[in-house]
Amino acid sequence: MAGSVDPEGEVVAEVRKGSLWHDGNFLTMWSGQALSQFGEQVSLLGIPVLAVVLLHSTAFEVGVLDASGLAAFLLIGLPAGAWIDRMRKRHVMIAADVVRAAALAAIPALWALGLLHIWQLYAVAFVIGVATVFFDVSYQSVIPSLVRTDQIAEANGKLEATAQVAHLTGPAIAGGLIGLVSAPFAMITTACTYAASFAALSFTRDHERPRPAHEHEPLRHEIAEGLRWVFGNPALRRIVGTTSTSNLFNTISGTMLPIFLLRELGMTAATMGVILSLGAVGGLLGAIATPHLVRRLGEGPAIPISAISFSVVAVFLPVAAMVPQIAFGLLVVQGFVMSFTVLVYNITQVTFRQRITPPRLLGRMNASIRFVVWGVMPIASLVSGGLGTWLGIVPTMWIGAIGQLASALFVVIGPFWAMRELPDGAGNPA
Repeated sequence: MAGSVDPEGEVVAEVRKGSLWHDGNFLTMWSGQALSQFGEQVSLLGIPVLAVVLLHSTAFEVGVLDASGLAAFLLIGLPAGAWIDRMRKRHVMIAADVVRAAALAAIPALWALGLLHIWQLYAVAFVIGVATVFFDVSYQSVIPSLVRTDQIAEANGKLEATAQVAHLTGPAIAGGLIGLVSAPFAMITTACTYAASFAALSFTRDHERPRPAHEHEPLRHEIAEGLRWVFGNPALRRIVGTTSTSNLFNTISGTMLPIFLLRELGMTAATMGVILSLGAVGGLLGAIATPHLVRRLGEGPAIPISAISFSVVAVFLPVAAMVPQIAFGLLVVQGFVMSFTVLVYNITQVTFRQRITPPRLLGRMNASIRFVVWGVMPIASLVSGGLGTWLGIVPTMWIGAIGQLASALFVVIGPFWAMRELPDGAGNPA
């Protein structure tokens, strides 16, 4: 498949007309992203369960563990975007897969030798987090160079659908693996998925060319340019406000979720995996339904409507502690509705971001937004650990749920209701 370079020095993929099912570059990249997402889901459940069940970690230690995995978005999120804009994004994704596979392989080795301690889990989580920053920013930024502008929404829908299949199957499989071979050795499966992702991405043939070195400005200037682009756009500012507030309080709740389910509600790791997987069915259906909902509601209104929905159902999580006899069903419903509406929100706003941003700024745009919306999460994890120790697990879940109720206000009070079609890079409706 041939490629051409536009006047900015960026590659414009020449893809054949029609569905992305016929685009080999996209399909191979999609395969690598899918395998990586699946591996991530197994580790997201396996590492905390290992800490709670086998290392008998306290609430604060679980908070530190969660913060360790997310700290990279706060510490290196901004420079990572500028670095990625200077490199071939597919190569960055390949390197990230190698690092994550090696880090996870250390867990079963240390456990087998009787040397595994909580601080080593902190280190593994941090290394994986650093690699994930580079992988995630790269795969979100590479899409416009692989597909036409009018295919970006379709590409994002496929990527998000794959992520939800991983959310759907990953926790259940992780729970089964943990019950079968124990949490440390379940990490071998995750390492293998990253290795498979590496192989798939290695066979991808993209035509991206990094900017010549003489076009690079000082790193701080390039970082500032990305920040100005994001926060100089009123619609992007509101999206960042809702997403960061929701992530802040969702992380306060989510950090304590393993303890909440395994100790407060007395569930098993396998049951926890089933709840997460059944809830993720909503995300899969949301990815499929988004194009139809957007056509019916309009691109602009779809953003506040979905934000209102996932903010309201967050309250169901602590309510489950009040009615333990129906907790399982309530948690499945909560997860289903939240996953469905989050996917509608994410596909719509990510497509908008990619569509209006110049190609040379894509890495910095995504990294700047992730610096804020993911950078709050390690702070929230530490706060969650402290609140869980000080107030208890259930009160902490209530704080997280009530905070999420306010998160939708940024996009509810804004221009989206009147925007049937969100603008493209030239400021025109797409």
